[in-house]
Amino acid sequence: MLDVHAVRTAFEQVYGANGQPVQYYFSPGRINLIGEHIDYNGGQVFPAAISLGIYGAIRRRQDTSIVLTSTNAVPAVKLDITKLLENCPEDGWANYPKGVIKHMLEAGYALGGYDILFAGNLPDGTGLSSSAALLVLTAYMLRSMEPISIINRSELASFCKNVENRFIGVNCGIMDQFAVAMGRQDYAILLDCQTLQYNYIPFVLKEHSMVIMNTNKKRELAESKYNERHSECEQALAILKRHRDLENLCQATLPEVETYLPDGILRQRARHVVSENNRVQMAVSLLDKGEIEGFGKLMLESHLSLKCDYEVTGFELDVIVENALQAPGCIGARMTGAGFGGCAIALVETEFLPGFMTIVGARYNSEVGRNAEFYVVGIADGVKRLEG
Repeated sequence: MLDVHAVRTAFEQVYGANGQPVQYYFSPGRINLIGEHIDYNGGQVFPAAISLGIYGAIRRRQDTSIVLTSTNAVPAVKLDITKLLENCPEDGWANYPKGVIKHMLEAGYALGGYDILFAGNLPDGTGLSSSAALLVLTAYMLRSMEPISIINRSELASFCKNVENRFIGVNCGIMDQFAVAMGRQDYAILLDCQTLQYNYIPFVLKEHSMVIMNTNKKRELAESKYNERHSECEQALAILKRHRDLENLCQATLPEVETYLPDGILRQRARHVVSENNRVQMAVSLLDKGEIEGFGKLMLESHLSLKCDYEVTGFELDVIVENALQAPGCIGARMTGAGFGGCAIALVETEFLPGFMTIVGARYNSEVGRNAEFYVVGIADGVKRLEG
């Protein structure tokens, strides 16, 4: 079981005990309950932090080196903060914390040397936002080491988004970083990605449970297709702007999409974006009334839109969602994350959980030839410091 005690043991095994204090942190993954691929189009999204995530441990050094080690990945990387930091493919996962360090130095933070260990139970490359969890965790840890460490969490999310855009090269929106930084236990976040205004919406499932279904299909195409979809949406917006003043694609209406965009790819992409933004608003209204089954139906509508109009699901995600919906006790399911593999989520009556996972796992294996993994998760707090 991965917890702060296991992380303490791992840190001492890697770096040794020298009498200096070690601080411990946890950064959650996130699921987007509904509102996929609209964060970079200025719409409203509905994410929540989850109980799976990444732990971090940090201790000061007496030099200007920062050593980055992960129990989940190689290589370990040692860097000198007095020298130029660049994105190096051979550094792999460590480019994420490297990017945070570089941008913090450029922003004027007086960083010192640190030994840092990461350890996570968040599956990598599955659409649960392990990259945002790692970015936010690194920035939060390093800022917490400052003598005055009052951290604006919304600004922290924006900072980490900029790191992913500029240093990593992924043209993402702010949803993932915001959910990881701002999460609250038993609440989802209704976030306006244009203004960053947000509200916490209670998301207590009572007799239902949230199940993450990992297809174990790595999202190899996610980054390139993500940037491609981003470009297609910008093209659609440019055409719509010829007909009325719009700041973002989510401000368009479905009649405008059907009228002004030529039949084809751009119309499909815009139709998903606008209809998905509408579904977010409907979802919040349904949950406010306690209509969890209505929310489950919106999940399916979202998945079908992502499959047919936005074309980001893929064989594995479609198979696992279809089988989830056919299993007893499931009231809704959809892919979550960028797509092209990764994870889907399902709302399942808690009493049906064991049978649900057995049935869906067996059918998925039979059709795909790969084992799925299932995680029953809670809705959790955002990044935080832990008592060691």
